[in-house]
Amino acid sequence: MTTSNTTDIEIPLEGVESEHCALIVDKGLANVQGIVSHKVELNNRRAIVSTTTPQQIHDAVNAIRNLGYGVTTITTTLPVLQMTCASCAVSVESMLNTQPGVLTAAVNYASATVQVEYIPTVTSPAALRKAVQNIGYDLYIEESKTESLDDIQHRRFSELKRKTILAIALSIPTMVIGMFFMTIPFANEIMWALSTPIILWLGKDFFINAWKQAKHRSANMDTLVALGTGTAYVFSVFNMLFPEFWHARGLHSHVYFEAAAVIISFILLGKLLEEKAKGNTSSAIRKLMGLQPNEVMVVKDGAPVAVPIAQVMPGDVLLVKPGERIAVDGMVVSGNSFVDESMLSGEPVPVEKQEHDTVFAGTINQKGSFLFKAEKVGANTILAHIIKTVQDAQGSKAPVQKIVDKIASVFVPVVILIALAALVTWMLLGGENGFSQGLIAFATVLVIACPCALGLATPTAIMVGIGKAAERGILIKDAVSIELAKRVNTIVLDKTGTITEGKPVVTDAHWTNHDERSRQILKAMEAKSEHPLAEAVTAHLHEAKSAYAIEQFTSITGKGVSAIVSGQRYFAGNKKLLEENNITIPVDLETKASAWSRESKTVIWFADSTQAQAALAIADTIKPTSAEAIAKLKADGITVYMLTGDNESTARAIAAQVGIDHYRAEVLPEGKAEFILQLQKEHKIVAMVGDGINDSTALAQADVSIAMGKGSDIAMDVAKMTIISSDLGKISDAIKISKDTVTAIRQNLFWALIYNIIGIPIAAGLLYPVNGFLLNPMIAGAAMALSSVSVVTNSLRLKLKK
Repeated sequence: MTTSNTTDIEIPLEGVESEHCALIVDKGLANVQGIVSHKVELNNRRAIVSTTTPQQIHDAVNAIRNLGYGVTTITTTLPVLQMTCASCAVSVESMLNTQPGVLTAAVNYASATVQVEYIPTVTSPAALRKAVQNIGYDLYIEESKTESLDDIQHRRFSELKRKTILAIALSIPTMVIGMFFMTIPFANEIMWALSTPIILWLGKDFFINAWKQAKHRSANMDTLVALGTGTAYVFSVFNMLFPEFWHARGLHSHVYFEAAAVIISFILLGKLLEEKAKGNTSSAIRKLMGLQPNEVMVVKDGAPVAVPIAQVMPGDVLLVKPGERIAVDGMVVSGNSFVDESMLSGEPVPVEKQEHDTVFAGTINQKGSFLFKAEKVGANTILAHIIKTVQDAQGSKAPVQKIVDKIASVFVPVVILIALAALVTWMLLGGENGFSQGLIAFATVLVIACPCALGLATPTAIMVGIGKAAERGILIKDAVSIELAKRVNTIVLDKTGTITEGKPVVTDAHWTNHDERSRQILKAMEAKSEHPLAEAVTAHLHEAKSAYAIEQFTSITGKGVSAIVSGQRYFAGNKKLLEENNITIPVDLETKASAWSRESKTVIWFADSTQAQAALAIADTIKPTSAEAIAKLKADGITVYMLTGDNESTARAIAAQVGIDHYRAEVLPEGKAEFILQLQKEHKIVAMVGDGINDSTALAQADVSIAMGKGSDIAMDVAKMTIISSDLGKISDAIKISKDTVTAIRQNLFWALIYNIIGIPIAAGLLYPVNGFLLNPMIAGAAMALSSVSVVTNSLRLKLKK
C-alpha cells in the first residue's frame, strides 16, 4: 500500500527458514529509524517495509544482513551513454544511489559503465534507465535496444570523427584570418560565417548537454565549454553588428570568432583521441571475448555438424581439429593432442591432453584432433568466469578514486566562480579594455579547466593493470587489491597445493626382485583399497596389468591391507603391519626406507607372508617453480611464512627445500587466521596464499588474499586474486603489476592536479601584472584537450612494462 508519504517495499529474504528466524528479523527491522511499519512473511520469504526515503531501504537491508541473514539482490554492470567528463560520472552515480532499491552504484568513467546492486522487487534496469535519462544521460539495456552496444559506439565514434574533421577544416581559415588578415574586407563576416557552423552545429552537443545539466541545477565539462565558447561567440557577434557601441567610448570592437572555433575543434579532437585511447585500455576484455569461436562441430549420429556456439548443451560431444579454438569446458573422450593454455596460465608451453583430461574454452588445439564432451557451457565456463571477473574488477573503484570523485563533484562550480571572479577583477582593475579582457579571461578559465583528466587518472590505469594481469594468468577481483598489493611486506603460504602439488605421488621405489608378478599383485590390492595413498601407488604402477584375482581382501585400520592371491597371503601397508605378522625386512630395504623417512616421506611396504618384497616412498612433491618463486619474493624484501597442518618434521623438510625461514606446523584452519591477525597487529601488510576450503578463513582475514586456480571454488570465491595456473611465481608478477599501476595512478593524478592548479590562475591573468602575459583562449583549448589524452596515454604505457 502506498500513500503520499510512504511506500511499501518488498525485500526478498534468504536464510529465514523458521518462525524464530522471522522473529529475529522482525525485531531487527523494529530498530531501524524512520520505518513506518514492517511485516515479515515466513511463507513468502520476504519482508514488507513501509518507508519514506530510499535511505531507509538501505538501513533495513543493512539491519537484516547484520543479523546474519541475506537479501536477494542483483549486481549488474550497465554501459552508460552520453557521459562527457568525470563530473558526468559523479552526476549519474549520485542519481542512481538515490533511487529506491539501489544499494550501491559505482560509475567508471574510463569504461563508461556503472556497476549497480539493486533489489529486483523494488526497482529494475528500466526504472534506473529512466532516472538517468531525466538528467541527460542514458543506460544501455540490451532487451530495450534494437542496435548493439558495439554498433552504437562505432556510430558515435564515426560521427565524432566526422565532426572533428569538419570543425578543423572550418577553424583553420578562421584562425588564419583572425591572426594574419584581420584588415581584409569583410574579415569579421567571413570568420562569422566559418565559425557559426562550428559553434551551432558541430559543437551543439556541448550546449544541449549544458542546458540539460542546468535544468537539474548541475554542471559538468559541457557547461564550461558552452559558457566559454558561447561567451566568446556572442560577444564577437555583438561587436561585429554594433561596433559603434565601443567606438563611441573610444574603444576598439574586438572579435574572437577564431578563439571560439578553434576551442571547439581542439576539444572535439581531444575527445576523439581520448575515445580511441580509452578503447585501447579495454583491449584485454576484447581479446578474451574473441577467444571463443562462434561456431563448433557437434557429433550427431556419428557425423560432425556445424552448430552455433549458443546451441551447445552439456553432454554434447564436440570435434576439435588442429589449430581450432576449444569452444566450451569439457573432458576428452577420444583422441589426444597438445593444447595451448597460455590464455589461462600465461605459460607458453602446450599441455598434453589425453582421454579423461579436462579442456577449457578459449584454449587452442595444436596438432592432433580429438573428441570431448561438453561439461560447462555459456556463462559457466572458466573463460566466461574470467571475463566476468575482469569486467567487474575494471569497473570497481580504488580507494583513492573516492577522493577524486569528491574533487570532481565540486570542480565545475568552483571553476565557474573563479571565472566570474576573474571577469569582475578585470572589469574593476583592467582599465579601458577591462570588460573585453575580462570576458576573454572568463572564457579562458572555463575552457582550460579539465575535470576529465582527474576522472580518467585512476580508472584508466586500473583497467590496463587488471587487463595486463589477466593476460598473465592472474585474476584480480577489485581495484582495492591492486592498489594494496604493492604495500605487501609479508606473505603467508599454505603448504599443500600451494607450495606442493597437493597430490601424493610415489617418488621412490625399491624392489628386492624385478618380478613383474609382484607389481601386478600390489596394483590389484591397492586398486581395491580406499586409502588416499592407494591411488598414488596404482598411478605409479599404471603399466602393470592387474591380471590376478583378489581373495579375502581385508582393510586393517591404521596399518594397511592384506589379501590372498593364488593361495598365498600378501600385505601392503606400514612397517607396523609387517612387524605384527613377523615378516622379515631385508637390510637394503630397511636402509632405503630409513633414508626416505628422514626426508619426511611416507613409506609403503609390500610383502608376502614371510618377507618384504618392496618399499615405496610417497610424498606431496614440491612444485618445480616454488623454490625460485620464494627466493624472488625474499629478494624483493618480503618476509615469507609457511603454515601447514602437517607434523613438525614434514614442515621442516619442505621449508628447508624451498628456502623458507619461518614456518608453523600442525596449524588448524582457525589457527591460520589467528596467525595472520597477529602479524597485522604488528603493523604488517599480509598476503595469504592458499587453495583449500580450510584456507578460506585465513584468506578472508588477510589484507590481500590470493587463491590457487586449481584449488577449491570456496577459496577462489573468498580470495581477491586468483593465480589460474597455481604457479607461485605469478605472485611476484601480481605485486609488480600492482606497483606499476599505482605508480601510473600517482603520475596521472599529479599531472592532472598540477595542470589545473597552474593553468587556471594563468588563464585568469595572474601573470599579467608581472610580465604582461595573457593566455590565448585557443591555447587553453588545446591544453585542455591534450591533458585528458596525456593521462590515458600514460596509463597505456603499462602495457609496455615487462
